[in-house]
Amino acid sequence: MPCRRIRFFPAGLTTFVLLRMAFACAQPTDAAAESVVEMPVLASYKSNDRGVFEILLLHWDQKPDPNPVALTWHDAGVTLGQAHLNAMVTAFRCAIERTPSVPHTGTVSVQGVTYLPTASDGPSAGAAMAVGFIAMFKGDPIQRGLALTGTIRPDGTIGPVGSIPDKVRAAVREGYRTVLIPAGQLYEPHWNLTGLGVELNATIKEVHTIEEAYELMTGRKL
Repeated sequence: MPCRRIRFFPAGLTTFVLLRMAFACAQPTDAAAESVVEMPVLASYKSNDRGVFEILLLHWDQKPDPNPVALTWHDAGVTLGQAHLNAMVTAFRCAIERTPSVPHTGTVSVQGVTYLPTASDGPSAGAAMAVGFIAMFKGDPIQRGLALTGTIRPDGTIGPVGSIPDKVRAAVREGYRTVLIPAGQLYEPHWNLTGLGVELNATIKEVHTIEEAYELMTGRKL
């Protein structure tokens, strides 16, 4: 199975340097259910307004090697573009910086799962990936029924995204009744998410930082 490996080397307590990206590595190790975080990810298609729902499986093989930790993306049901991979790198750095007491060694494997093979690009899953990586490192479960969309900035704030109504529809279609969105995007010239929430019987909440999103999605503070 093709995969992409990203290695991180510490350049201080909270900064990391991307050293290399290679394109050949082994299939991810099978893991028990408790060592895998399932993170819902929302996307959109230009051709319709139904949105796309994906699950990212995050698995941390907590071995002393490699040191520092390696991040690998496995092309399976979802093929990622470069913008999405860049967002994953930023999310991973964010998670490492927010879990300083964790020994960041071993290999983290990420794989996307959908009903049908698809491709995804863009940075809008960055915040969701950051929450997922932090939960994985801390061992906190993601609460069912909540989804998040938003970019992730290096300082941990959550940035704006497009096509939020489509993403809300995709979440509700899969049984998710609470959708977290970037602060300031509840009302825009192209949508009224309060009205959409009433129409779909869904709760739509704004979040400003990864800390806010994490507490809502796990029930625990960072």
